[in-house]
Amino acid sequence: MNCFAHALPFLDRPYYAIGASLPDWLAAADRKCRVREKKAIAWVDDDAPIMAAVAGGVVQHHRDDYWFHTSAVFRDFEMKLAIEVQEIYDGEKTMRPGFVAHVMVEMFIDAWLQKKFTGQLERFYQIVADVDAEKVQAAINRFATQPTEKLVPAMQRFVSERYIFDYMTDEGAAYRMNRVLERIGLGTLDDNILPWAATARQRVYARISALLEGYAMAIDIGPALD
Repeated sequence: MNCFAHALPFLDRPYYAIGASLPDWLAAADRKCRVREKKAIAWVDDDAPIMAAVAGGVVQHHRDDYWFHTSAVFRDFEMKLAIEVQEIYDGEKTMRPGFVAHVMVEMFIDAWLQKKFTGQLERFYQIVADVDAEKVQAAINRFATQPTEKLVPAMQRFVSERYIFDYMTDEGAAYRMNRVLERIGLGTLDDNILPWAATARQRVYARISALLEGYAMAIDIGPALD
């Protein structure tokens, strides 16, 4: 799950929603700074409301990631789509098909959630812009593996770049996937990925109910989304 999927059920609790997003943001902003469930859980009943909410969101993130990444449906998608990506880029030594499949399934889920819950991504971005990022950073520095000063600018970039909106198109998702691959020093995708992305997206949409079984908010699938 990506940060929007993590945060969406909790947008009426802004700092909790922010906490549920933090592990994903820190993975990109400061890889040496980790917020683990076993340390965060000690702070969920803290007297300071922001501290408790941020810690609670971090715990929520890790628990949601566990049920999602260990589900049979997600693992089946990851395996099958990784094989397909490998076939497209056969012989490319710097390509990690499993990683591409993993991340792009999550991007497609975020795109589906944008379609299903119109306006909620905009609401999420506004929440991130409105919270006190310095207080969020101070809160996680109480229990992170090491302190960071990179979270505040990372949250500011998140608001300004608005990259989750790009997941709505295959070109946009591929572009954002490439930014991730560049950041971690792996080979990037070319336009050969686009026909695959179109079919992979529709397969993800078709099985969204099974993928999100156990999600923290009720999902009424309703009519199929294009």
